[in-house]
Amino acid sequence: MSASEAQRPTLTVGEFYTRHAEALQLKLAGPELGFERRIREPTINRPGLALSGFYSYFAEKRIQVLGSAELSYLKSLPAEQMRERSRLLCGQPIPCLVVSRGVKAPPVLLEEAQKAGVAVFRTPMVTMKFINKATLALEFDFAPTKSEYGSMVDILGVGTLIRGSSGIGKSECVLGLVERGHSLVSDDITRFRAIEGRELVGCSPELTRHHMEVRGIGVINVMSIFGVGSVRTEKRLDLVVTLKDWQELEEVDRIGLDQEYFEILEILVPHITIPVRMGRDLARLIEVAALDQKLKGMGQNSAVEFNQRLLNLMQKNQQ
Repeated sequence: MSASEAQRPTLTVGEFYTRHAEALQLKLAGPELGFERRIREPTINRPGLALSGFYSYFAEKRIQVLGSAELSYLKSLPAEQMRERSRLLCGQPIPCLVVSRGVKAPPVLLEEAQKAGVAVFRTPMVTMKFINKATLALEFDFAPTKSEYGSMVDILGVGTLIRGSSGIGKSECVLGLVERGHSLVSDDITRFRAIEGRELVGCSPELTRHHMEVRGIGVINVMSIFGVGSVRTEKRLDLVVTLKDWQELEEVDRIGLDQEYFEILEILVPHITIPVRMGRDLARLIEVAALDQKLKGMGQNSAVEFNQRLLNLMQKNQQ
């Protein structure tokens, strides 16, 4: 798969437990089994109807949460019926069971879950609070991802992806920005995650995190050289900058009225192209471009303001 191809996220019960056990206060209520089962939908289901025996439209792809209502109903059943309902629930291809409010799961349920190879967890959290937090965690885990060739830098809060052909000077530019006090997010390849289809969050592949390749020097550890403030684990993407050789550009935008956009995972991000020529301080130019984008986000567009002043002056001269 190429770096620019979108990847379809997958999540096992084991991965979910490893990533979110601390935040969701999850603990195993039975033996460690069923961790290889897959969570196929990023949301939570309360199996109240299923416990009553109704399995039409049962959301078997989701994590199943048993709150006070479900447990009270289950405990109100005769012993044989409780076991039968527990067996039916655990016999479905569900990922796992979570018992909320710190309540101990009925031994019958634990037995049937163990027979079916389903993991059972406990959390002291209130049911709805757990559902809300778990849903947010799953939405992040299941968000579409895509890798783009380019380095990402946090420039005073503006997440900036710097693109360009090999040898154009991306690494030297990023190094110049880090020296100016800005933070490296990723070098060479940046992985993006679309959050709720409204924003992109970029991060570095784990192998190259906090490292840069500089031609003539080799691989350097940015955090060790410039300090902990010189790196960030992830950042929202606000601007895409493409570096292009001056001779390859037919026309250079000198005012900036026409806003271009770069599409990643069906999300449009403001995009500018900066011509590269000997003697140009690219790091400084990108820094200014990021600050200008920050002003635009605050409702101040310098190009539009200048154009309006020019129109007002022309109108005044015609009178």
